[in-house]
Amino acid sequence: MLFYDAANPAPNPRRVRIFLAEKDLKVPTKELAIMKGDHKAPEFLAVNPLGQIPALMLDDGDVITESIAICRFFEALNPDPPLFGKGAKGVAEVDMWLRRVEFRLGTPLSMVWQHAHPFTARVVVPQYKDFGESNRAKVVDALRFIDGALADRPWLAGKDYSIADISLLCTVDFAGFIGMELHDDMTHLKNWHARASARPSAVA
Repeated sequence: MLFYDAANPAPNPRRVRIFLAEKDLKVPTKELAIMKGDHKAPEFLAVNPLGQIPALMLDDGDVITESIAICRFFEALNPDPPLFGKGAKGVAEVDMWLRRVEFRLGTPLSMVWQHAHPFTARVVVPQYKDFGESNRAKVVDALRFIDGALADRPWLAGKDYSIADISLLCTVDFAGFIGMELHDDMTHLKNWHARASARPSAVA
C-alpha cells in the first residue's frame, strides 16, 4: 500500500500520521507539496479525483480517502490499542466527540481559513471575507464548549486517549497556525493540549 501524505500544518494527513504512530505502524509514504499544487497534478488526481490529501492506495489498487476513513481501516486491521472506543457506549462517545470536533469546531474554522486568510486568497475565488470573519466567534464558542467538557476528564471521550483527541489536537494546532490560539482562560483545554502534545505520537 501507499499513503499519500502532506507536511504540517495540513491537519488531515497529520491525523493519520498520529494514529499510525499510536498503533506503532509503518506504512510506505509519498509526500506531496500542497503549496506546489502536487495534490492537483494529473498524477494525483488519478488517485483521488477530489485532489485532497490524505489518500491510501491499497495493494489491489483501490483507494481510500478521508482521514477518518483511513484510520478506521487501520483500526479494523490493528484493533489494539483501541482508538475508536471500547464497547458500545465507548464507541458511541468517541464518535460523538469526533463529530463535534469536526462539525462544531472544524467547519467554522475551515470557513475562516478559506474566506478570511491571505494564504487561500489565490485559490478561493471569490473569498467572502465578511462570512469568513463571522465564523471566528463560532470557533471560539466551540473551543469554550470543549474546554468545559474537559473539566472532569483527562481525554475528550473519557479516561482513554482516542481518535477524537487526535482530531482535536490537529484542529487546535491548525487554528493556532491561522492565528486563532487558545484563549488564556481556556485552562482545561490548554491542560489537555499540553498532555496531548507531550505524547510521542504528536510529533508525527
